[in-house]
Amino acid sequence: MKIKTILFLLVFTTLCNAQIINIPNINFKAKLLEASSTNQIARDINGTYFKIDSNNNNEIEYTEADDVYELNISNLNSIQSVKISDITGLIHFSNLRKFHCIDNLLTNLDLTSFANLLAINCGFNQLTSLNISGLNQLEFLSCESNQIVNLDLSNKPNLVTLYCENNNISNLNLNELINLIYLTVSGNPISILDFSGIYNIEHLQCMYTNITNLDVSNQTNLDLIMCGENPSLEKIFMKNGKIESGLNLINLPNLKYVCVDDLQLTTIQNNINFSSGSLNCSVNTYCSFSPGGTYYTIQGQNKFDANNNGCDNNDIICPKLKYSITNGTDIGYLISNITGFYYIPVQAGTQTITPIIENPTYFNVSPITFNVSFPTAISPYNQDFCITANGFHNDLELMLIPINTAVPGFNAKYKLVFKNKGTTTQSGTINFTFDDSVLDFVSSNPNVSNQSTGSLNWNFINLLPFESREIDIILNLNSPTETPSLNSGDLLNSSATVNGQTDETPNDNIAILNQIVVNSYDPNDKTCLEGTTITTSMVGEYVHYLIRFENNGTANAQNIIVKDMIDINKFDINTLIPIKGSHNFETRISSINKVEFIFQNINLPFDDANNDGYVSFKIKTKPNLVVGNTFSNSANIYFDYNFPIVTNNYTTTIQNTLGLQENDFINNISVYPNPVKNILNFKAEDNISKVEVYDISGRILSSNSVSENKIDLSELKTGNYILKIYIEKGIMKTKIIKE
Repeated sequence: MKIKTILFLLVFTTLCNAQIINIPNINFKAKLLEASSTNQIARDINGTYFKIDSNNNNEIEYTEADDVYELNISNLNSIQSVKISDITGLIHFSNLRKFHCIDNLLTNLDLTSFANLLAINCGFNQLTSLNISGLNQLEFLSCESNQIVNLDLSNKPNLVTLYCENNNISNLNLNELINLIYLTVSGNPISILDFSGIYNIEHLQCMYTNITNLDVSNQTNLDLIMCGENPSLEKIFMKNGKIESGLNLINLPNLKYVCVDDLQLTTIQNNINFSSGSLNCSVNTYCSFSPGGTYYTIQGQNKFDANNNGCDNNDIICPKLKYSITNGTDIGYLISNITGFYYIPVQAGTQTITPIIENPTYFNVSPITFNVSFPTAISPYNQDFCITANGFHNDLELMLIPINTAVPGFNAKYKLVFKNKGTTTQSGTINFTFDDSVLDFVSSNPNVSNQSTGSLNWNFINLLPFESREIDIILNLNSPTETPSLNSGDLLNSSATVNGQTDETPNDNIAILNQIVVNSYDPNDKTCLEGTTITTSMVGEYVHYLIRFENNGTANAQNIIVKDMIDINKFDINTLIPIKGSHNFETRISSINKVEFIFQNINLPFDDANNDGYVSFKIKTKPNLVVGNTFSNSANIYFDYNFPIVTNNYTTTIQNTLGLQENDFINNISVYPNPVKNILNFKAEDNISKVEVYDISGRILSSNSVSENKIDLSELKTGNYILKIYIEKGIMKTKIIKE
């Protein structure tokens, strides 16, 4: 009997010991035994704090460990001697869902056995490795202030929160964290944060890193972004349709570019100016040309139904059509490019699109307007416009563009752009006059049809409605050593006319260029082609501007934007019409006076032979301007993400009409016959160097060298004109009548 009792006790003791978990670390075991309903060490399946050692035997048994669903062995603010360095035995807590071990002495943590783990909080240890493979249900991970080098986050589709700041992590793959909302990576030597494939970040902290570019443009829920104290950070892309309520941009001395939503421009610019420490940071919306966040598109094509049988693929393309876009609150305008297609990105809501034609009485447009509501409608929403003639209207337009500056001794390039704004197909002639005494004709494309001293002529046929054509001209300027010489500050007057059928708006059949000679080339400039003065008769009429740009960088410029803030006290912005660009572009008008000429995907080279571009437009001055008033205009030119280049501010003054007072030497010159039909003769005691012809409004029409004391005025239309006759003693002004 005694032997049986001893055997029973031995078996019983063995069975009891077999149910006890081996926990060699004293501090770990003490923490487990400390658990009770009055502290926050252990919770059961119901979320209730409880005592793990339920039988009070000062051991942790398997069945007791099975009851633990949340375990907190953190030692915040505890003395070093009670901190835990080994958690052998934890593997037997098989039902663990949440594990907290903050502020201990752990160096390695392998939790791969806990497939159902939802939360891990292991910050402020000495971890060099953290293995969480297979924890596919994990929702929360905080491992900050350790020495972790690699963190594998694959197969973590449910992770919502990730705090891993103050480690040694240099690479972090976030692409599979599709439900991530809260992310903190500050204090790591990480250089790239790639948010491709994840879209739900609300809070982002990435201070004290090696990041150079930060792109959160796809984070449409982002509310807090803390990315200050990053001296390597150069670019931030945060155009995401979300106005962040929290933003830290402190101490970013090398920040060069920030892309934001329209409504954030002023706020972000002020923030950067005040706290970033960057002196040359460009803030704009030009990293993309669609609204940030979720947007929808409206697109279509414009055709002119020449044969009046309905628009089809054989009809004429209508380029550069203007559209009004409004959501009932805000209004903006788009002028499409030369392809005849339009593309309008919009945000949710009901949008009203209305086409606008320069001469609305000439044409009928179908539809006149249309409404579309997003997201109800399918995006992209397609709507073409069919344009038909409203009667017969003859209307040509001509513009003379100086492609480069006029430098003595060098070639100058010019472009004549003529357009059919009417409803009829036209044929006719183009005439270009220049001062042959200081300019020599080099070449043109196409070749001239007729040529005489200081005058070039071209014929054109079958110019269709909405069609534009162009003529390229090269002239060589006299040098300062030639006679007559050309020097910086001299004025070159040239003009061009287009003649077709009797025109309904003949004023734009004449193009005048008053070009100032310069000694050096400014690659990014702005010019009013009418010059530094206009007469009162031109008030309320169109003036023409040219903006030139040049890529002086070391790489191709993918996108170039020319931004022009129009002075609406001096100009009528509703009359702005783009004329010609060196490359394909579209025009946007918004915020009352902001005009943007957008050269998207231009890829402008940086080699000197191909790095130039330009855009030209016309706009009417306000009709209430008076003599002595001035109007000025400048532009900002954006090359990709670089700080904008600001052009010169070109100022034009309104003056009285060209006077007819005679000089003391007027009796020395006779002009006959007057009225004149074709040839005008001069009788003078002194040599006449040149004669300029002006219309009665004071606009120069031509500059002519005088051969055998006569000039040919056969190209002039019937009317009154003013002559400026240049002789050695000065300039005489007189009036003639052309029959």
